[in-house]
This record gives sequence, structure tokens and C-alpha cells, in this order.
Amino acid sequence: MSDTSSVHLPMRPEWLALRQEAAIEPDLPIVDPHHHFWMREGAQYSVPEYLADIADNNVRATVFIECREHYRTDGDEDFRPVGETEFVAGRAGPQRGPHGSIDICAGIVGYVDLRIGDRAAAVLAAHVEAGRGRFRGIRNISAWHLDPAARGSLANPPSDLLSQPEFRKGFAHLAPLGLTFDAYMYHVQLADLRDLACAFPSTPIVVDHSGGALGIGPYRGKRKEVFADWRAGMSELAKSENVHVKIGGLGLRAFGLSVHEEPLPPTSETLASLWSDTVEACIELFGTRRCMFESNFPVDKGSCGYREMWNAYKRLTAGYSKAERADLFQRTAARFYRLDAS
Repeated sequence: MSDTSSVHLPMRPEWLALRQEAAIEPDLPIVDPHHHFWMREGAQYSVPEYLADIADNNVRATVFIECREHYRTDGDEDFRPVGETEFVAGRAGPQRGPHGSIDICAGIVGYVDLRIGDRAAAVLAAHVEAGRGRFRGIRNISAWHLDPAARGSLANPPSDLLSQPEFRKGFAHLAPLGLTFDAYMYHVQLADLRDLACAFPSTPIVVDHSGGALGIGPYRGKRKEVFADWRAGMSELAKSENVHVKIGGLGLRAFGLSVHEEPLPPTSETLASLWSDTVEACIELFGTRRCMFESNFPVDKGSCGYREMWNAYKRLTAGYSKAERADLFQRTAARFYRLDAS
């Protein structure tokens, strides 16, 4: 995978160690529906590192999301991303945690370039086989902006990815295989996803990272205006019943919250204060049955610790019912990705 230093914040364990919290409500069951593993020189992040990060949280199952890791290096180019699913499946399975067994990578979300159209069917089938019963869907990042200063993703898709005819031919093969679609774009592109969701109402879609409200480049210092535009786009998107939301990714550099610039890492109280408007709007618009909290680790580890992140989510939902919190922390993710998180 390409160097991430230009778009992702570096992980600084020594900085995070300056202020650490114990888990609030450590018994609360969690399904983490969005994390990555990679094996890079000087920056390995796999099962041992993830288990260390969750510490005393009651994580019951997790979902791996594609990050262009361990692609095949030869053979048909269409099938090279299947190497990532093979890599993850080899690391998936039960691990002992502080509250019992954790099903690591209970779900696997891989990558297929859907612009290959009908050829995508064979590649999807290869992923399903390589996933050993754990493959659940794919992600195609469509995050694009005309201004390079506003770009916060390593991906470099065309501006009209989700509307391209060949992309939609490939997309049409997801539902027949029972597969889901993870979408990541910026808030100025949410209408593109709404159009796709309307065209394929039987395909389960989840928008990653809270809908991508930008806070860099031309959006820096304009949080109020961005929030209004983002909320309008999310309100329209919520009308598509097949669309869900992963609440999280809020530590990404692209969102401009800048907690990483402070001498000490943020507390969960600080995070809850910074994230409250986004979290509350997502839940208001989509309801708890279509919202799930995510960690986006280790990417968000550049901004905060795992325990502080989940403590912030717990603080923000303290007034919700037991059933609503079960949706947000566990059940929505388990339903969406067809997991047994009992």
C-alpha cells in the first residue's frame, strides 16, 4: 500500500500513553464494524495490536474493511484484490478477550473495481470462496474533490464513479450474492450515493465515517456551514431505507478537528463534546436500527485511544434506552453484516 503520511495521521503510542482511561461500562457488548489490518515496515497492525487496543472493552466481533493490503502480485489483475481476503481470512477467528471470546474479522469487506462491469461476478465469487464463510461485501471509495487541499483519502477515483454505467453493471451483482456495499465519500457527494441507493433498493449500503463532513482545504474554519450542508445531504440519504451509517471516523485528518495537535491526547469528555452534533444528527435522521458505531482503527488512532473513543460513544448515548444502545453498539452491525455476535 502507498505511504499514508500525506493523508492519515501517524500513530504515536507515546503520546496516547500520556493520558489513558479505563473503559466506561466495560460489560457493554460491542461489535466493531470497521477496522483494518496491515503489515507495513515499521507500522504493523494486526491481531495482537488490535487486541491490545481494545483492552477492557467487551468487543464480541469485528469486521475488517479493505485497505489494499496483500494484493496478489501476479495473475489476472481483476483478481489481485482477492489476495487481501486470503490474507485476512488467515488471521480471522476466535481470540480470547477480557470478557470471553472475540470473533476477529467475523466479517470481511474486500475490494472489487466494479468498473469491470459483468466481470465483477467472477471476482466476487472468488472473494466469497477465499473468505471461508466470512466475506460480506465490498467497498469502493468514491471520495473525490476538485481541490487537492480538500482530499483526505489515498484513493483517486473518478469524480462520477457511482454513476458510471460499467460501475453499475458491476454493482448489480452484489445483491444476488447477498453482499453489501460500503461507501466512503465527502459530504459534497452524498447526492451521488442517494441516486445509487434509489437505483438499487435491494442492495444493503452503509456510508462510512459519518458521511464525510470535510474540515480541511476550503472547508477549514467553516464547520457551521459544512454541518448544514452535510445534514441536508444526510437527510436526503436517510430516505433510502437500504442505507445505513457508520458513526465514527471522526478522528480523520480530513474532518479537521485537530485534537492531534494538542500536547495531551483528548479525553472521552472532549471527544463527546466535539462529536455530539454529528452523532445526534445521524441517529435522529437514520434511527438506531440503521446506525452503528465504528472504530476505524488504526487510522483514527492518530487522534485518540480506542478506550477513549468508545467511552465518548457511551457518554453520548447515556440517555438512550437499552434497546437503542444495543442497536448502536452491536445489533445494527450484526444485522447488516450477518454476524453471530451473541
